[in-house]
Parts: sequence; structure tokens; C-alpha cells
Amino acid sequence: MKKTFVRLQNIIIQDFKNVQYGQLSFENNRKNYEASVLGLYGQNGSGKTALIDAMLLLKYVICGKQIPAYFADYINVNAEHATLTYTFKIMDTINCIEYKLIYSFNIRKDLDEHTNINETVDTTKYKTIVFNEQLKLSYEHGQKKIKLSTIINTKSETEIFTPKAKYNILVGTNKKLVTDLMVAKKLTELSSMSFIFSRQFLDVIRQNCTDRNYLFAIESMVYYGNNELFVINVINSGLINMNTLPLAFKYEENTSLAIGNIALPLNTSVPIPAQMLDVLKKIIDDMNIVLKQIVPGLTIGICELGTELSKNNQKAVRIQLVSNKNAKQIPLQYESDGIKKIISVLQLLIVVYNQPSITVAIDELDAGIFEYLLGELLHIISEKGKGQLIFTSHNLRPLETIDKGFIAFTTTNPANRYIRFNNIKTNNNLRDFYYRDIILGEQEENTYEPTNKYDIAFAFREAGEWLA
Repeated sequence: MKKTFVRLQNIIIQDFKNVQYGQLSFENNRKNYEASVLGLYGQNGSGKTALIDAMLLLKYVICGKQIPAYFADYINVNAEHATLTYTFKIMDTINCIEYKLIYSFNIRKDLDEHTNINETVDTTKYKTIVFNEQLKLSYEHGQKKIKLSTIINTKSETEIFTPKAKYNILVGTNKKLVTDLMVAKKLTELSSMSFIFSRQFLDVIRQNCTDRNYLFAIESMVYYGNNELFVINVINSGLINMNTLPLAFKYEENTSLAIGNIALPLNTSVPIPAQMLDVLKKIIDDMNIVLKQIVPGLTIGICELGTELSKNNQKAVRIQLVSNKNAKQIPLQYESDGIKKIISVLQLLIVVYNQPSITVAIDELDAGIFEYLLGELLHIISEKGKGQLIFTSHNLRPLETIDKGFIAFTTTNPANRYIRFNNIKTNNNLRDFYYRDIILGEQEENTYEPTNKYDIAFAFREAGEWLA
């Protein structure tokens, strides 16, 4: 039995992209399903992708990776910095201890020190700075309840972090560590990385922390970010359009674990390391069990085209992905984009269905997928699955197939960007309810910025007058 269970419960987004303020709970399950599913719907440009980007930013931060510079451009134009706050439930299933962990941080846009100040604005380089990190923790163990309190706050300019009592518990009183950690704090900031989840800080607390609960909670988050949190953004769809299959996976067998995201070109063969071939075969065999049920009779396979040496003098196998249907084998590139999209995320959906401590966030899940199939897949995962699935979509079919508590909507109000509908009865069709709200605006917040078809038609005619 896995020792740790981590589940994202809540997110607050402030001044990030077009979201001045948005809050979403992922624990709005009215029927006590084991799975946690959230589908976010709304008008174009209303904050759906901001949620997925906030999840991607979380992964970079808690994995101790450098934050890409483009996140600096995601700070709202009217704000100096963005604030992200995430609430988690962590279960120690061996000792039966339940933790509540709240992690928040700010990001700001700073000039890259490698940029020449005499350069033009168009060539000026910026970077994303992570600062004001804060970690709060509470836990319950039987009758013992420890209230929520701050264990790390990096806001201080003169201290490594506060409060002092928690510093002594996590780091100890060794004065030699003060200089090292202060340098590490500054370097991680300059390097666009988290200090709390940096290798330098983690190494120190692993050696010196005297509170097992603090260390367990932080280690659980590190493991979760590296092994159980997956974010699939629209770049994946772009790769598919360019005849490349992005394949995200988490595969466990006995004591071995394979996690990754690889991009395989479909219009040509490609060499891969020999050890990777075995993992890929197992992943494909696993996917084929489900794939032939989703698309009757279809399976995929690997055509091995010989071995060669890589530039590192390692054995590589040249392969090409193929599809098998009606006893015929053709290159996978000739299948539809919808089939490719299903294949690219299928292994993760299998993991979501079977494992409780897994979070998969997918932007535009519906891209290219037949709406009836999409509705059935989400219905199955939401009612029978165990993990956490967060997705955005434009296809409204899932509104009719999954529990209404699993659906949220964007609004036209950037200061209250996400809502769930009120006054929905059991027999209401949420899809029809949503359409009616677009027209009549029955919720407290508007979910659609009105458009006028006659104004649109006139604009088309006016824009095309030069063609006459």
C-alpha cells in the first residue's frame, strides 16, 4: 500500500493573466465519489487556460525547477506581481495522520541581468522571480489536532525565514548554516526558482529537522510534484498538428517506476535508447487494453527498423509508431488528430482511473475528440475513478454526463472569475441551464459577454468592402 496520498483541494489565483481574483474548490463532490473531477467551461479568453497555467507553474515550483521566462508576461497588466495559493490534503495512510497544507507564493517580472540596458524594448529580456513563499500546516492524529500555523515564511529580507521557532525546528541552531542558506535564498530567487523546494534547502532540513510531521509534509509535496502531478497544455495539440505525438505517462510495475513526457515524430522514424523501448512497449500494451474499447478494433504498435549507435555511443533502436485495424498496419500519422489526442493522454487517464494520489490537468481536453465519446469517458472516470482530473473544454456534452458538482464556469468579471451555478435542481439539464444563463443571465455573475449577430455580419461586410 502506498504510504502517502496527496490531493489538491483548492486554488486561489490573483492578478495572473486575465484573472484579478479567482477561487476554485476541487472538493465539491455531492455524491461522495472517490474521484475528484473539475471541468471548467466558459467564453473564449475568460480564464480557463489561466487555471491550467497556474497548475503548470505549481509543478515547476515544487519540482525545484527554473520558472520559464514567459510566466513573467502572465502577470496582470494592472498589477506588480501575481499571487498563487494552493491548498492540499495529505494523508499518511500508515500512521493515519491527515495534514492540511497551504502553499502560496508571488511572482514578479524582473529584468534579466544578462540583458544590455542599451538594447531596444523588443530585445529586452525578462525573467520570472518567485518570492514571498509561505507554507502553512495543520494535522490531525486521532484525538490530537494541531491548528493551522505558518511554518515557513520567506518574506523577511534579513532572516532566512520566519517564524524563528519553526526555523529552529526545521534547520536547527547551527550558525554555520545561516550564511549558506542566505546565499541559497538569494541565488534561487535570481535563478527563478523556489527557495522552499530548492535542493539546497531540502538537503538542510532532511539532515536537521526535528519534527517528523513537518518533514513528512514537505517530502510528500516534493514527491507529488515530481511523480504525481501532470499538466498537459495546448502545446500538445500543436505538436499533434505538426505530426508529432506527445506521450505523457506514469507506468509502475512491481518496484520499477517510469515517468515522463516524450515527443515522437510520426512522419518519420526515430531512434530511441534501447532501455526506453522496453518501457514504451509496456505503456503501449497497457493503453491498447483500453484503446480498442474506445475505438473498436484499433490498437497501436511499434515497428522496429533496426539498431544504431547514438552520438553518445549508446545502443539505440530506430522505430516508427503504427496503428493496427482490420488486420492492416499503417503509420500512425495517417490517423485523425482526435485519435492522436486520445493516445497522447490515454495512459494518464488510465492512471487517474486507478490511483488516488494523482492529479492530471489537461487544457482543451475535447480537441478533436467526438463529443459522445468525451462524455462517456468523463462519466466513467468521475464515477468509477480514484484520482484527480482537471480539464477545460468547449464541448458541452460532459455537462449532461457528469455530476453537476464537478463543473465550474468562468465569468465576465475578472474580480470573480470562477463560479458554480446556484439553484440547480436534480432534474435540470446543466447544458440547457448554461445556455439559458448565457441568454438570460440568471446567475449573480454574467458568464458570457453578449455578442450581436447583426453587428458581426455588418463587421464582416465592412471589413470586406475592399474586395468588391
